[in-house]
Amino acid sequence: MRKYAYLVAMLGVACIAGMPALAAQTKGDKVAAPPAAADAPQLPGGASALSETHGDWTVNCQISGTNKVCSLSHQQFNKQSNQRLLAIELSSKTGEDATGTLALPFGLALAKGVTLSIDDQKLDGSLAFNTCQVVGCLVPVAFDANVTPLLKNGTTLKIDAFAADTGQAVSFSIPLNGFGGALARTAELLSN
Repeated sequence: MRKYAYLVAMLGVACIAGMPALAAQTKGDKVAAPPAAADAPQLPGGASALSETHGDWTVNCQISGTNKVCSLSHQQFNKQSNQRLLAIELSSKTGEDATGTLALPFGLALAKGVTLSIDDQKLDGSLAFNTCQVVGCLVPVAFDANVTPLLKNGTTLKIDAFAADTGQAVSFSIPLNGFGGALARTAELLSN
């Protein structure tokens, strides 16, 4: 449950703010940063957080205490109301697979779950909704080493669901432009 609470919090964050500097310089004194422990997590340039854009995907990485948390994500918003329609957040330590959460809007038939397709290739099985929270209804997703090459080379991840009130099919599309680079960068940041 803690994992999902964190993922929900990450999905609700539009950009990550860095932690304030802890050291201050006084008149004439030079303050050196304490030496980094060999096993302490680090980001490029000693940053405490970073955010990068890779096509239609964003890589976010943050150091919090002794933890480094990095993910790639994509969000879509209603242009008139600026309300989020969907979001997906994934993480990968190898760049060969990815796990995470898909947040879809309210009003879907939860018992029917969702199915995924990459371009015209339907993926096996149906995925169940886990819960609904303020950010929407959450579906855990996992892409193994057989599926990630399709995502890296594809153009669109399609999500098919059903409307709760009418039972009619509802489809969502996530562009895959930049997915491969974002996945590789996430894995690179987590391994360093």
